Amino acid sequence: MQNVPFADNLFQTYDSESPVATELRRVYHNIKNGDGGKKPKTFMITSSNRGEGKSTVTCNLALTIAQFPKKKVLLIDADLRRPRVHKIFGIENDIGLMECLEGVADPIAVCQKTQLSNLDIITAGGRSPEPGKLFEAETLAEVINKASFYNDVVIVDSAPVLAVSDTLFLCSVIDSVLLLILAGVTPREVALRSRNVLADSGANLGGIILNNASQVLPYHYDAKYYQYSGR
Repeated sequence: MQNVPFADNLFQTYDSESPVATELRRVYHNIKNGDGGKKPKTFMITSSNRGEGKSTVTCNLALTIAQFPKKKVLLIDADLRRPRVHKIFGIENDIGLMECLEGVADPIAVCQKTQLSNLDIITAGGRSPEPGKLFEAETLAEVINKASFYNDVVIVDSAPVLAVSDTLFLCSVIDSVLLLILAGVTPREVALRSRNVLADSGANLGGIILNNASQVLPYHYDAKYYQYSGR
């Protein structure tokens, strides 16, 4: 699925029984069980460049996981330069992660409730002239640790890995990193470069999500969907 036309928010277009939701449930099953028996709680999705559907995938994945009973999910928009999570869900973005990283707000206090009781969101918050420096601060680990303590699953939408350094700092405090590739668009050499940059930073690369894959499902499915590949 690529660039789904949202109405006022994602809840109006999301279908928990769609092929997309089915594939995202498989993605979640694989990433939470695919690291040698470890049970990661924090996941981050990044891409090589902008426009590959990263935020759309991240939001749909968070909403899909939150459908499970007793699975408390927190979605964090860590793309401070081009935030989209608040637009996708149709919520305010007055205060969020930026203020938490600056140490002037508590991550639990800025969580926004959604119409699904299992899903909370921390938006990107206000704009900073130098967002990259915020990710170098010790408050980053404090925010992620606190978010992880109060939630079963924390999903982070980060900036593209080749564009800025923000994602590399996030890698150090995230259990599992997923690299999204847009089928037919992301060049092979660019995807390999992204993977190598993540590996060199010490990221735990949990797998690859292939966005907009087609002609892979059996003939009775007529849908574009997300395909997961373990590392």
